[in-house]
Amino acid sequence: MRSTKKSNQESNQRQSGKAKQGGSLMRGLLFTMGGLALAGAVIGGLLLVYVLVVMAPQLPDLNAITDYRPKVPLRIYTADHVLIGEFGEERRSLVKLQDIPDNMKKAVLAIEDARFYQHGGIDVIGILRAGVTDLLHGGASQGASTITMQVARNVFLSSEKTYSRKIYEILLAYKIETALTKDQILEVYMNQIFLGQRSYGFAAAARSYFGKDLKDISLAQAAMLAGLPKAPSAYNPVVNPKRARLRQAYILKRMLELKFIDQQQYDDALREDIQVKTNGNSFSVHAEYAIEMVRQMLYAQYKDETYTRGLTVITTLNAADQKAAYDAVRKGVMDYDRRHGYRGPEASIELPADGDQRDQAIEEALQDRPDNDDIVPAVVLKADAKHVQAMLRNDTVITISGDGLRFAASALGSKAGKNVRIQPGSVIRVIDGAKGWQITQLPQVEATLVSLTPQTGAIKSLIGGFDFNQNKFNHVTQAWRQPGSSFKPFIYSAALEKGFGPASIINDAPVSYPGGPGQDAWEPKDDDQPDGPMPLRTALQKSKNLVSIRLLDAIGVKYAQDFVTSHFGFDVDKTPPYLPLALGAGQVTPLQLVGAYAILANGGYRVQPYLIAQVTDARGNQLSKIEPQVAGQNATRVLDARNSYVMTSLLQSVAQRGTGAGTNALHRTDLAGKTGTTNDAFDGWFAGYQNSLVAVAWMGYDQPRTLGSREFGAQLALPIWTEYMGRALRGVPEHQMPMPDGVTRIDNELYFDNLTPGNGFIGSLGLGAGNGNASASAESPEGAPAPTEEEEKSNILKLFGGH
Repeated sequence: MRSTKKSNQESNQRQSGKAKQGGSLMRGLLFTMGGLALAGAVIGGLLLVYVLVVMAPQLPDLNAITDYRPKVPLRIYTADHVLIGEFGEERRSLVKLQDIPDNMKKAVLAIEDARFYQHGGIDVIGILRAGVTDLLHGGASQGASTITMQVARNVFLSSEKTYSRKIYEILLAYKIETALTKDQILEVYMNQIFLGQRSYGFAAAARSYFGKDLKDISLAQAAMLAGLPKAPSAYNPVVNPKRARLRQAYILKRMLELKFIDQQQYDDALREDIQVKTNGNSFSVHAEYAIEMVRQMLYAQYKDETYTRGLTVITTLNAADQKAAYDAVRKGVMDYDRRHGYRGPEASIELPADGDQRDQAIEEALQDRPDNDDIVPAVVLKADAKHVQAMLRNDTVITISGDGLRFAASALGSKAGKNVRIQPGSVIRVIDGAKGWQITQLPQVEATLVSLTPQTGAIKSLIGGFDFNQNKFNHVTQAWRQPGSSFKPFIYSAALEKGFGPASIINDAPVSYPGGPGQDAWEPKDDDQPDGPMPLRTALQKSKNLVSIRLLDAIGVKYAQDFVTSHFGFDVDKTPPYLPLALGAGQVTPLQLVGAYAILANGGYRVQPYLIAQVTDARGNQLSKIEPQVAGQNATRVLDARNSYVMTSLLQSVAQRGTGAGTNALHRTDLAGKTGTTNDAFDGWFAGYQNSLVAVAWMGYDQPRTLGSREFGAQLALPIWTEYMGRALRGVPEHQMPMPDGVTRIDNELYFDNLTPGNGFIGSLGLGAGNGNASASAESPEGAPAPTEEEEKSNILKLFGGH
């Protein structure tokens, strides 16, 4: 009994001891937890004090958001509002929230901040979830930024992952939420976020990746764009299309879960084949020379602000006309190049055996040879007379056969020279045509086309060369070239005022001018045999050189120089007062020539060619607007209406029955124009017009050399002009210039009514005896002294090199 009792007492004591020990442990634990809580409270309080006292006052002012003015590039549009170019470090298009497609907004909300419209700028649940994840991974590995927090970071803070930056981000988010509405915050975000490809905001990204305005993108494209903010480089559909697709699919699934879209929309979007733009030109219309002109003009006025102020320029260009001009120039140049044969591969490399070394060698061979629009480089893998296999830049292997080899057939034969032969390792150019891949080459010749509205001077199209990336020299404005016979109409126009007319009979016969001491006589030649006496109208149709020289000699070279410079705007110092001026021995630019032909087209008024119609800033404030001078309204008359009318009639004869008869392919009777070919065919021209449009086409080499003994303006420039005008005048009704006062018709020919047969009209020239020089003449205006005979003959010989 005693033993049992003692045992119970010991057991009770042990339990009592354990209870006391357990109580002590509990009290210790509670004490520790309390201490930790107190410490946490103290730290939290100190942190709160630090945040409120130290960090809060350092928060930046919100003017950058409340008065949102990001860097916006210079953006250039056609007159019909097609974007053709932009300049600036940041591609950005500011759009109002109501102009952003609903699917785009929902895609962003689904992946970035589904509760955006419910929380007050901070998603507490998201932050706690991110904090737990960060602790488990031992660092700041996951964020929980709301859209408001992202706006705070993108506008004011760095992107480094630190706790102090996160605190600033939270404070700024609360501040932003008190200053702006939810819609305003979302609008800033949609315009500010960086999305790769130098694009800021979803409107710029839509154009960079898809070549579309934001309003035109599909649900599938919106989901792909929405995947970019997290990591623009990782989910870039150009660089990483597979990862971009996976990210897009995840976003579409989120949209479905949130009931932003239905099952059918989800399925359709997943199936959509998204075409991403990969070429260098992100604009649908090639206008590189024109937009560079605009950039230079704007920079001269606004300096560096040109690229950040958000200037919008509306040009006078018409998108359809510009595309037609680009296509016409490309076709004309390529046709000329094919006529003159294949020159051989661009280069040749040692081609290793199949494998990585071969791929590396091909990549290196092509990396410094950019695409020329649709003309792309390739390295030949195999070659024989019937097949050529080549690899493109994107590792695609193509096979060329049949018609695709015809142009380069001479380089595939056994007799081909070493530098011309196409063989494995040859670097060639290919083009994917209507009949499949073809061998081609980069042309060496250049060509231009410029057109404008003759009533106002508004430039409708401007192509300054074959390819801007290959040659940035703008031949429309910078190339001073001899105009050849395209200058003759201005000499004829001057002759009309001296008493000549379309019915004047001019002798197309050899003429000789004595040379200076010790020099041979100058005996100008024509491209064909002299035809004898002919009407002036016929002489211009056939572009007779001897007739033009007789005519200029008759009216006086000084008079002609004064007339063409004062009436048509040619430079005096580039319009020499010598007889070769009749053959276009001066110098003009295509832009200057098109302006001169506009005077003939519009009835005699000088209009100033212009390219920029209007400039506005990022907020739509108008900074400048051109009020053009208009023919018949406020433009200056520089040529008598009757002169313009008769010259148009003469040039219509050229276009229908003369050297410009190639225009008959357009089946119009209201076209007027003149071909031009300079000495030794260094330049080929065609300048012409219809009432609503005047255009000049030119072809030549940068370093002047012959285009070929059988090449003339009718083969070189006229096809470009006709190709362009055929598209530009599609649907434009025919228009014949009404006969003005001062013109009369006698025996179906035109005369000035004060210069009729027997009344001051010069009926013939060069029909008398002697050396064939003019038998009719006119004095220089205002008694201006003409050069002496010796001076003129010496200058002729200098200008023409004695022949």
